[in-house]
Amino acid sequence: MDRHDVSETVTAETIAHLHQKDLQVQGHFGCRGLTYWFDDKRKTAFCLIEAPDKKAIEEMHDKAHGQVPHSVIEVDPSIVESFLGRIEDPAKARDTELNIINDPAFRTIMVISIGRSAISKSDSATFKSAFRKFHQAVRKVLKNYKGNTVKETDYYYLVSFRSVTGAVRAAFDIQLLNKEFSKQKIKEKISLKIGLNSGVPVTQKQLIFEDTIKLAERMCGMVTGEIIVSAEVKDLYKSENTNSFLKGKGIIFLTQADEKFITSLMDYLDSAWSDTNLKVDDFSRPLGYSKSQLYRKLISLTGESPNSFIKEYRLNEALKLLRKNAGNISEIAFEAGFTSPSYFTKCFKKKFGLLPALYLNSQQ
Repeated sequence: MDRHDVSETVTAETIAHLHQKDLQVQGHFGCRGLTYWFDDKRKTAFCLIEAPDKKAIEEMHDKAHGQVPHSVIEVDPSIVESFLGRIEDPAKARDTELNIINDPAFRTIMVISIGRSAISKSDSATFKSAFRKFHQAVRKVLKNYKGNTVKETDYYYLVSFRSVTGAVRAAFDIQLLNKEFSKQKIKEKISLKIGLNSGVPVTQKQLIFEDTIKLAERMCGMVTGEIIVSAEVKDLYKSENTNSFLKGKGIIFLTQADEKFITSLMDYLDSAWSDTNLKVDDFSRPLGYSKSQLYRKLISLTGESPNSFIKEYRLNEALKLLRKNAGNISEIAFEAGFTSPSYFTKCFKKKFGLLPALYLNSQQ
């Protein structure tokens, strides 16, 4: 899939003409143009092409009309269909002379992160039944609001919405489902975080919607609250709904400055979290924050001090390693940045309610 950033004078008809020119020469370069998307508001176009490599796509476009793409990434057609709803021209456009498609590839991305108040070696039958019904209800909500589920596990959903309003209202309905789940008389509880962000499929990264998904995931993992909404999603929702936004408890609205801070912090932490010598000063300086500024910013977004935030981050990463059977307890403790296996075991038991050795055994 490639991306073209076009001028203000370009229209859907212009893009249709260029696409037809591609189809006329595509065979010379071993390419096959499948379809395209055009976003008149943001002046971006995206082409889905079967091709031997990136160079063939660039040469085809150059020969056809000289409009070489600004970026090209390799994609799985099934993933494209999950995000964008199609991998061929829409039916209504097929019989027209130019096959004009005025369909933006811009989407609102929802990430649902489901946590547990504690993990256990074997869940009760009551919890399993309630948890299964919870997932069934979530799927029904997503379907009702025309959300395309790209990925689903017991503890994670990745969903694409064409409608910003649909995504926001689905988030509120899922929040209500979680409240109903918490009222049930079962020992085990779940925590729900929903991140809503928006963007386009191709940027300067190598994966489809990579920037948009990554920020939504980080919003879920880092920011306190049940529904965390990006600045753009809030603005788009308000523009579609007479300048108002749904109100409720646990809703957090980020500013662009918040998003920049989250991105900068997590980019650094992703590369340094396993270093046992990592200190607050080590990542406050690269961010351009003083120690006190970093403390205040993290408290406002996460409710945690920098040291507590780092520990929580490491414990969550260690849990992922345990789920993958990525080593014994000592190996995982040090890989997760803890100074000793005993301290890691103590922190893990306090957070998850189970010794890491018992959890590791349950995964085998």
